[in-house]
Amino acid sequence: MPSLGETELARRIQLASEPEPEQVSRPRFWRVVGEFQYLLEPFRRLFRKVDIAKSDNPSIVLILPGFATNPSKMRYMARQIERAGHKTKRWGLGRNWGASEDLLTQLESRLDAVCARYDQPVVLLGWSLGGLYARELAKRKPDCISKVITMGSPFSGSPRANNVWRAYQFVTGHRVDQAPIEADLAHKPPVETVALWSANDGAIHPRSAAGYPGERDRAVALRCTHMGFSYSTEAIGAVLEELERG
Repeated sequence: MPSLGETELARRIQLASEPEPEQVSRPRFWRVVGEFQYLLEPFRRLFRKVDIAKSDNPSIVLILPGFATNPSKMRYMARQIERAGHKTKRWGLGRNWGASEDLLTQLESRLDAVCARYDQPVVLLGWSLGGLYARELAKRKPDCISKVITMGSPFSGSPRANNVWRAYQFVTGHRVDQAPIEADLAHKPPVETVALWSANDGAIHPRSAAGYPGERDRAVALRCTHMGFSYSTEAIGAVLEELERG
């Protein structure tokens, strides 16, 4: 995130201080507290064994990280996917600081390069904001994509139905419902689209991440936290199952 001058800083603080919209649900406070389990993850991982079966349907998987994270946060998930025999590819754009037309253009180029290298459509796996990019990429480049899998991605309903919209507006400098790209987030991409969601998500309202029929092909309920989408055995198992389905 670039340094900000006083005027720009004041503007972003104002964006982050906007009042809560009426009649918009978001995860309860105790769900937010549950997200701090993530701090224990490095220690739990030392004693965790994840049984991974070899895939009969190896895929190329392009992984798109969540807001304010970089590919390292998805490394554990990527390793488990590769243990099954799939090939994972990073998005190649560093930390995810929010949506822009330039970013989507770069993602299109990255997708083209991966498809050309392996001469086959790829699976897009997007966590949170990364899942929104995956859906939009699939609308622009459907021939390059075999499936979209989103994890806790807020594609349905109000873009303020979450506990991170204030942080997003401060970091990006634009309102969460006024991103500098043309996109109908709820419109389903013309490829198979699966939404993984969780009632224990402390960041994104479950309905926003699950969507409604017509906005995705299938919604799969998990029990992990929002951060847990990137490392929980349940999320890893769900992703591997979707990859196996092809």
